[in-house]
Amino acid sequence: MTGADWRSGLDHLAPKQAELLLGTSLSRRFVSLPMWLNHPANVAGFYGILIAMALLLPYRVSYGDAIWWPTWIFHASLLIAACMLLGFASLIIARFSKRPPVAPPRTVLYAMPFVGLTVLGANITELLTLPAALVWFLLLLPGPLYVHLSWAPRWRMLCRLEDGLDPFEDVGIEPVETETDMEAIVEEDDDLKDVLDTILSEEE
Repeated sequence: MTGADWRSGLDHLAPKQAELLLGTSLSRRFVSLPMWLNHPANVAGFYGILIAMALLLPYRVSYGDAIWWPTWIFHASLLIAACMLLGFASLIIARFSKRPPVAPPRTVLYAMPFVGLTVLGANITELLTLPAALVWFLLLLPGPLYVHLSWAPRWRMLCRLEDGLDPFEDVGIEPVETETDMEAIVEEDDDLKDVLDTILSEEE
C-alpha cells in the first residue's frame, strides 16, 4: 500500500481496529491531515501556539504601558519549543514501547488551560499569589500529555499502515471475527432453536 492510497485501507479494517487507529473526533481531525503535518511534534507545537495566543491579553495587561511584546515573544517561543520537544520525546517513547494509544481524561485536560489562565489572571491582579511554576504546569501539560498518551502511538501505527505494514502487529488487538455458524448464533435462544430444528427436519 503506497502513501497515496493508504487511507483507502481504513475501509477494510474491523470496527475495533478502525476505532483504535482513528480515535475520537480530535484525533480524526489530525488523521485527515498529511502525515508530515500531523507529526506529534507539530501537533504539540500547535498547542503551544494556541496557548501563546491566549497569553497575549494577560501579558498586555500585566505590563501596562511598558513594552511587553518582547517578553511575550520570548516566553511564547520557549513554550512552543518545549511542546515540540515533548512531542518528539513522546514519539521516541512510543516507538520503543510500541503501546497502543490511550484515550486521555478529556474532562481534566480540557479544563486545565482555563484553570491556568484563571490562576495567571489572579496573580496579575494580585487577588492570589501562587507559584509561577503551577501556572506554567497547568498551561503546558494538556497538549503534550494528549500527544504522549494518544497521538504519538496512533501516529506510529499510521506510519506503519503507510509503509504497507500491519499497524496492529505490536499492539496485540484481536480482530473481530464474524460469526457464521447458525447454530452458534441461536444457541442461547430457545425459540430460534425450535425454528432451526423445524427447518432442518423439513429438509431431511
